[in-house]
Amino acid sequence: MLAEGFRRKIRAVLDEPETGPTMRRFFVNTMFDSTFVILGILIASAFSSEPNLRTVIVTIITSSVALGISTGISVFEAETMEQSIKLREMERAMLTSLEDTRLQSISQLTIIVVAVVNFTAPILSGAITLAPFLLVGDSDIKLAAYISLGLAITILFVVGAAMGRAGQRNPWIQGTRMAVAGVAAFLICFWIESVL
Repeated sequence: MLAEGFRRKIRAVLDEPETGPTMRRFFVNTMFDSTFVILGILIASAFSSEPNLRTVIVTIITSSVALGISTGISVFEAETMEQSIKLREMERAMLTSLEDTRLQSISQLTIIVVAVVNFTAPILSGAITLAPFLLVGDSDIKLAAYISLGLAITILFVVGAAMGRAGQRNPWIQGTRMAVAGVAAFLICFWIESVL
């Protein structure tokens, strides 16, 4: 009974016209940010002259979790403000308080859903790019780094293609643009690391 009630509330949140675009926008931005952060981590640790498996693994995990918490909290605060403004405007238009109403309940749940989805983006990106290091282990860190790099570029391509499809643009072109941006960022950061 409780599960069915919760499912209905989640469905009501997802049916709100602004929820989908908001979640998609935050998720895409955070996926890009976290994947680019991981590219920097790969350069600084996995592609260094003396790579250390534990350092690579710990850095990817801690950075992904820290970024997830940071973006989750910032999105929570931003959505709290936006939902509060939206409710106040509705109260003004309806000339009545919406406190303790279904609308307020959906508004609060929307904030949580959007923040949780945003929190998962860096965790997902980190888990995907971390997998090669966990599978290969100490045997060949450089090979794991190249596979991880390939996965990071693939993430950028897939998210870019999804963005293109959602925006009714060519998904292949949009995905390729994002992948090229990832490769360019990697090469620039790799060059910076080599001259320092």
